[in-house]
Amino acid sequence: MSGMIRTNGSEGPPVRQDRFRTSETAWCPGCGDHNILAALKDVLDELDLEPHNVLVVGGIGQAAKTSQYINANGFCGLHGRALPPAVAAKMVNPNLTVIIDSGDGDSYGEGGNHFIHNIRRNVDITHFVHDNQIYGLTKGQASPTSAQGHVTHVQTYGSANIPMNPLLTALAMGAGFVARGFSADKAQLTDLMKQAILFRGYALVDILQPCISFNKINTYQWYRSRVYHLDDSYDPTHLSAAMEKSMEWGDRIPTGIFYQVQKPVWPDHIPHLREGPALVDRPVSKEAIKALLADFH
Repeated sequence: MSGMIRTNGSEGPPVRQDRFRTSETAWCPGCGDHNILAALKDVLDELDLEPHNVLVVGGIGQAAKTSQYINANGFCGLHGRALPPAVAAKMVNPNLTVIIDSGDGDSYGEGGNHFIHNIRRNVDITHFVHDNQIYGLTKGQASPTSAQGHVTHVQTYGSANIPMNPLLTALAMGAGFVARGFSADKAQLTDLMKQAILFRGYALVDILQPCISFNKINTYQWYRSRVYHLDDSYDPTHLSAAMEKSMEWGDRIPTGIFYQVQKPVWPDHIPHLREGPALVDRPVSKEAIKALLADFH
C-alpha cells in the first residue's frame, strides 16, 4: 500500500504517511534543524493528527522557518512574538494542536518576556526551542544561552553575559513539563516531542541543536561526548531534583524529561472558556463588532 503505514506497525486502519510532508529548506547541510523537522513530521504522523488540526508557529530565525517547511497550518510572527498568536489560537480553538518551533534567540531573547509569562498562564501549547547557543539567522552573535566568554564576530572579546538556563527558568516559573533533547539523538527526541504534545498544559522541550556555520564550539562531537539520558531511577515529579539536575552542565549534560506534573490549564480558571462551546464555534454578531469599532472613532 504505497504511501500508507499502520499505527505503531500493528493492526488497524491505515495511516497516510505523507500528510505532514516536508519541503526543501534553506538550512545549511548538516544543520541540526533537519533532524528536528524530521522528528516533528514523524510524531505528527504517529499521533494520527490531520494537518488542518495542527498549527505550527514561529517568530524570526532559522528555526522559526519550520512552519514554512511542513504541511500544516503555519504562522510566522514578529521576532520574539511566537507565543502570543500561539496562545490566542489555542484559547479560541482548543481542538487545535498548537506547536511553537523557534530558536533560542527568538524564544529566550526577544521573546523572553512572553516565555516567562505564558508559562505562568499555562495554556495547552507545546514549545520546541532549537537551542544552538548562537543567532544563526543574523550571522552569529551571542544568544541568551551562549557561554560566558564565547567569542563571536560581534562579541570579539567574548560574551560578557551570564548564560540563561532555560530549563531552570521554566521550572521556577511553574512549567508542568520541562525536557531537553539533542537533535542528533532522533529516537529520544521523537519520544520527547510526542510526550510534550500529549501533555495538557505548557510543555517546553529545549533541543540542543548544533549550528555548523556559526558555532564552532558546541558541535556534534562536543555534545556527543557529554550528553546522557536520564534513566529510570530519576523521578520527574520532584521539583527540587529537577532544578538541581537542570543546573548540571559541562562535562556531563542530561537529556530527557526533567519535570512532568499535571496542573490546571489557564482556561480552567475562566468560566466562559471552561463552559460551553469553543470561542471559534460561537456565533459572531456584526452589530456587536460595529459597536466595538465605534469606540475607536
